[in-house]
Amino acid sequence: MKKYLSLLFIIVVFALAGCSGGGSSANGEEGSSDNGDSSNSGDGLKIVAAHNQTSPENPYQIGMKEFKKVAEEESNGKVNVEVHAGTLGTSESELVEKLKLGAADVVLVSPGFMSKTGIDEIDLFALPYMFDSYDHWEKVVDGEIGDKMADIIKEKSNNDFKLLGYWTAGVRHYYGKKPIKSVDDLKGMKLRTQTSGAIAEYWKKTGAVPTSVAWGELYQALQQGVVDAAENAYPYFVQQNHHKTKNGKYITETGHDYTTRFLLINGKKFENFSQEQKDTIMKAAEAAVKKEREALYSQEEEYKKQAKEDGAKINQIDRQPFIELAKPLQDKVAEEIGLEDMLKQIRDMK
Repeated sequence: MKKYLSLLFIIVVFALAGCSGGGSSANGEEGSSDNGDSSNSGDGLKIVAAHNQTSPENPYQIGMKEFKKVAEEESNGKVNVEVHAGTLGTSESELVEKLKLGAADVVLVSPGFMSKTGIDEIDLFALPYMFDSYDHWEKVVDGEIGDKMADIIKEKSNNDFKLLGYWTAGVRHYYGKKPIKSVDDLKGMKLRTQTSGAIAEYWKKTGAVPTSVAWGELYQALQQGVVDAAENAYPYFVQQNHHKTKNGKYITETGHDYTTRFLLINGKKFENFSQEQKDTIMKAAEAAVKKEREALYSQEEEYKKQAKEDGAKINQIDRQPFIELAKPLQDKVAEEIGLEDMLKQIRDMK
């Protein structure tokens, strides 16, 4: 009887172990899709995708929802995408860190935060007046230069970051307590912008005083006169009603930055996916790039119109003096990061 009971116990233990079916994660470890990390169990794959904007109308969210839609459709549900709109962090530095540590799989970040990881070359895409139109920007990022930058990102991050595509956050303009009609009008003005690096250096050359204010506190800072002005794209500052503040109602279309944003995936995890999963993710990324840009371009016009209707005053300016001020800075940065040839290529494509 004892032998019979012992044999029965062994059979039950093995049966229970077989039913538990512990899944294998994308990096080969045991795991579940409930823990916020990606999971690659059997034929299924969970992707955690995140950006730092909280508005459901933001182009980032529209692009990420398209990524989710296409990935899940292309895989017949075998790839599941969980989109986080500001819920994994409103700071891009947080998102970069989560991507490196594996707490997120796909994130969207700007050049400024990427360069803090030691990839200085990407600063070239963020310099003032590097691009003069969306057509110019698209030719650069969607062509040979964009491919070269993707290779640099992969190599210098030791494959922590693999580029899935280039998004944009619009074309940035000045808005402040008064219109500007020349570079001289910026002298002494407290301008909310980056306070270190090449961008800060540029605004200092105009005579402005770069001032640091958190994005969530900028409405109040403009209203109370903590800063005299700021700079951003229509879909961003109009959504936040900055143009309705005391120091935000005058918009001068300086067009100083056709912005670049990087859609990244953890490269090491990506390498462990099946070929079918890789193909699905790349198709989803391509669709998301197209959708995000379309949404942004449409919103540029929509929110410019909204600003006018709300009483904001918009004026054009001769950009050439601003462009000439930016060229020596572009030359300096390109030399420092060893990308003089790339800078020449970008200029030649205008």
